[in-house]
Amino acid sequence: MNATMLWERLTELLSYNPAEPMIFSSGVFLWLFAAFIIVYVSLRRHDTARIFFVTCFSYYFYYKSSGFYFFLLAVVTVSDFVIARTMQRVARDGLRKLLVALSVTINLGLLCYFKYTNFFGEVWASATGLHFDALDIFLPVGISFFTFQSLSYTIDVYRRRIEPLDRLLDYAFYVSFFPQLVAGPIVRAKDFIPQIRRPLTVTHTMMGEGVWLIATGLFKKVVISDYISVNFVERIFADPSLYSGVENLMGVYGYTMQIYCDFSGYSDMAIGIALLLGFRFNINFDSPYKSASITEFWRRWHISLSSWLKDYLYISLGGNRKGRVRQYANLIITMFLGGLWHGASWNFVVWGLLHGIALAVHKVWLTLTGSRVGERGAWWRHALNVIVTFHFVCLCWVFFRNADFGNSAAMLTQIAGSFHGELLPQLLAGYWKVMALIALGYVLHFTPARLERRAKLLMARAPFVVYLVVMVAVIYLAIQMRSTEIQPFIYFQF
Repeated sequence: MNATMLWERLTELLSYNPAEPMIFSSGVFLWLFAAFIIVYVSLRRHDTARIFFVTCFSYYFYYKSSGFYFFLLAVVTVSDFVIARTMQRVARDGLRKLLVALSVTINLGLLCYFKYTNFFGEVWASATGLHFDALDIFLPVGISFFTFQSLSYTIDVYRRRIEPLDRLLDYAFYVSFFPQLVAGPIVRAKDFIPQIRRPLTVTHTMMGEGVWLIATGLFKKVVISDYISVNFVERIFADPSLYSGVENLMGVYGYTMQIYCDFSGYSDMAIGIALLLGFRFNINFDSPYKSASITEFWRRWHISLSSWLKDYLYISLGGNRKGRVRQYANLIITMFLGGLWHGASWNFVVWGLLHGIALAVHKVWLTLTGSRVGERGAWWRHALNVIVTFHFVCLCWVFFRNADFGNSAAMLTQIAGSFHGELLPQLLAGYWKVMALIALGYVLHFTPARLERRAKLLMARAPFVVYLVVMVAVIYLAIQMRSTEIQPFIYFQF
């Protein structure tokens, strides 16, 4: 290969390719991250240079995910930085409200245009009987995450919970920090900003925890989630009516594990990479399928989003301060909007409403019985609650996964009316690898938390050579299991 061909290949590899967005499990990222670490460590005593370098890398990372739409990241960053600084100099509450309203308008305006223009256009056309031609609008990866993250900053400045940053570079670093940029977790300014100028320190324990999280996240994403998706789940959900009820049910169980391993795997890798860079993020998933109620589920699933919705939407609507009926309505509205946040489609709206109604019903139950969330009671009752909660969540995933309500209806009809349990042995034999990975996923998920903590502690105390062996082993396994095409993270679309 001559120099010209090598240069063309390198340019192609480093340029934006919509068919191959930058993800943590890609070979390109692993090589770039290795080079990144060398420069990052060399700048450990030069805070401003290090922050500038990471910000530039983060913008490049976003360019590799969404092309030239990285300018949206700059627009949100500059506007909210200026708005927050202006709020600090303004004493009048009325003007401060106008400024925070401007921030909300800019962030949600961008989000609504890129994500909801066609959806609302179709709703308007359907309501009026007029025709609407869908616009060709590209949805930038992760726009829901970085707009919400930036909004939390301006709202917290407005509420006087934090002081605004003095340096635009520091704020750009916060908004664009690449480990959590495109799929979360949504990091609060009050948690992250104090770490920006702190002396760079990566202890042996942090390195061990980081390697553990990256390795387990990569395993969950590529080995479990991608494999069961490509080889089973996608086939079932493509046309549920072609399959028996037992096959559809296993498809639902498969997707329930797929979306957990996919999203929690990304979160684990993001938190692990941040640890290797000297930053700590809060946990984003806490074994959500162990939940004994839907309220507990939302304290364990996508914790950064559920806490964001609680603090900035539910409480702003009045929370539980205006009576029980208003509280139930606020829960439903919050989850309705949370469902819409996931995507401009009625299936996400239905998914959000189902969860909102379930949360309201659970609040009524707690009020009537005088119970509290987290009370275990008798073991059999707790186990029954976990089973019921799990299957309600599975039911909701049917609507979340199927954009077509006809497919959701067909899937539920097959499960309820054409189950054919006698086909289960044949299904297990024909898809034994898939079923084994699904079972492995659930076994690992329901493993007692103390064992997971012990494993993480052992990794944290292990010598550096063990880190290398573990990472090489997981990467090798991921390469052997991965499909020919890159499987983007599910939450990239949100």
